Amino acid sequence: MPEGHTVHRLAAAFERGFGGQRVATSSPQGRFSDAAALEGMVLLGAEAVGKHLFLQLAPSADVDPASPVVRHVHIHLGLYGSWTFAGDPGFAEAHAIGAPRLRVGETEESLATDEAAGTADWRRLVPRPTVRLRIAGPRGLADLTGPAACEVLDAPGRQAVLDRLGPDPLRPDPDGTGRRRFVDRVRRSRTAIGVQLMNQQVIAGIGNIYRAEALFRARLAPFVPGADLSRPLLEDLWEDLVALLAYGARTGRIVTTEPEHRDLEARIIERSRGTRQNGDEDADVVPREKSFYVYHRQSLPCRLCGTTVRSQDLAARTVFWCPACQRVRSRRASWTREHPAAAWALTP
Repeated sequence: MPEGHTVHRLAAAFERGFGGQRVATSSPQGRFSDAAALEGMVLLGAEAVGKHLFLQLAPSADVDPASPVVRHVHIHLGLYGSWTFAGDPGFAEAHAIGAPRLRVGETEESLATDEAAGTADWRRLVPRPTVRLRIAGPRGLADLTGPAACEVLDAPGRQAVLDRLGPDPLRPDPDGTGRRRFVDRVRRSRTAIGVQLMNQQVIAGIGNIYRAEALFRARLAPFVPGADLSRPLLEDLWEDLVALLAYGARTGRIVTTEPEHRDLEARIIERSRGTRQNGDEDADVVPREKSFYVYHRQSLPCRLCGTTVRSQDLAARTVFWCPACQRVRSRRASWTREHPAAAWALTP
């Protein structure tokens, strides 16, 4: 499932590609009946909250974003959702953003060719029958396939979604309110920290990769009850997640290893879906076998200590951890580590 950094990249892509422009909307698949009612509206903006994307549409560009006439297209990509972009040069930084396995080994339909100009014309690109929503503007288009949710909400409906979510590490938090909400919520519960990090009501945007990797970087076992964790430890964990997600939003990739660790035991356990990321075909990116400390590295030696990395089910999802580096740590035990998370400076 695409994690929070992906949705923030999507919001930025829609702002750049369609912001302030009148757009055409359609549902080639026919499963988004509200597309016709949105035809010709102006995209006022795009907002990412955790794994949720909101596209704000209004009859004209001068409408107040708080006006009741604004419609919010709410999209949750789920496991299989992806947006594919096509347009003029410079329209989109990425060809596709979303579930990367849809892009690996898939043969895309070629853009129609303008024989007179000898160039591909995105305006003649016929949507695939699986496209739930197509948005087209003066400079390009975006096709949505496979989302878990695609619906139109009014302002109260949007707020109802937000009220169900915990703080998002990628949203501005100048006064530390989001961090305090996260810490307080975790410490109120005896539920394991590894479960709480996947609960979108505790913290929004964290998925299985960020969960496993952030806990390793914190040297924290996934099974420790939240109530046993100290406030400074959790504040440190929050700040590391802020840095990790910001890197992902900037580059489009999840990379949690420090440069000096990437060539140590540079292996990964591939599965039927693999751990592929968008951009794996690019030669200048950190390859996936060097990107993670424990995620999909079960049965392999830990990069740092050589202990076999383990995995098991935890609340219906697989958790990965190093039993030596991530010994149980809580405020009831001595808690030290060589590299505090806040001091790690992730670089490409």
